[in-house]
Amino acid sequence: MKPLDGIRVLDLTRALAGPFCTLMLGDYGADVIKIEIPGTGDDTRKWGPPFIGDESAYFLSVNRNKRSITLNFKDPQAVEIFKELAKTSDVIVENFTPDVMTRFGIGYDEIKKINPQIVYCSISGFGKDGPYRDRPAYDQIMQGVGGLMSITGTPDGEPEKIGIAVTDIGAGMWGAFAVVTALQHRNTSHKGQHIDLAMLDAQVAWLTYQAGYYFATDEAPKRLGKAHPTLVPYQAFMGNDGKYFNVAVGSDRLWERFCGGIKRPELQRMTLNTRPMETEFEIELP
Repeated sequence: MKPLDGIRVLDLTRALAGPFCTLMLGDYGADVIKIEIPGTGDDTRKWGPPFIGDESAYFLSVNRNKRSITLNFKDPQAVEIFKELAKTSDVIVENFTPDVMTRFGIGYDEIKKINPQIVYCSISGFGKDGPYRDRPAYDQIMQGVGGLMSITGTPDGEPEKIGIAVTDIGAGMWGAFAVVTALQHRNTSHKGQHIDLAMLDAQVAWLTYQAGYYFATDEAPKRLGKAHPTLVPYQAFMGNDGKYFNVAVGSDRLWERFCGGIKRPELQRMTLNTRPMETEFEIELP
């Protein structure tokens, strides 16, 4: 038995942030019904190559453990079908821009009339309030707006995005966490709720110590390439054999062991807070 056995989720999401959220719910046992538009379905079905059969590996990577139907919400009959499903469901997750679901007649205010205990999670780029609320969003855009690209890359290079869609995935994880938290709250309050989750919020929340650096110094964090803003050495190095290797020294105890390992005991006198960021090491590999 899995933790979310018996929980039904209506999944109206596409691309990555929303599908990753419902993927996690499905992995933990929820019955996820993915609802797509007729004809094309989720755009990521065609995001390839590579393809497995006639579906992209991208789509399959975040849509396991789901059943799928199609509904055209411009058809009143489709709206009624959805409402019938919503009556006996626990969770709805959607990632349209704000007000789209309301225009379809299936927004939170409408659904809670027929199912007051519904947990309704809306994932969008900028949330339902604010000047950017109606703007669509992709991970590429949100990594820039959320500050991630300004701290990624070499000091003298261009801003770079992370190699994975970290803002999409982060929003999906926050969404799944918010849903299970709301379900737990429902267990005691017997009330549902509307979760308004912005991808921007998810991104900024992950800045953690980078944001702390700004508030402590009033200086914007800088791009450091492979290096860490507070720990040395904590990056990838190229050895004499031309191969890269990773070093992560996060304490003085590890520093002492590291210096012993590279046969440079004279460096042990430097502590975690006195090692200069520009310290360089020459390490001979066997």
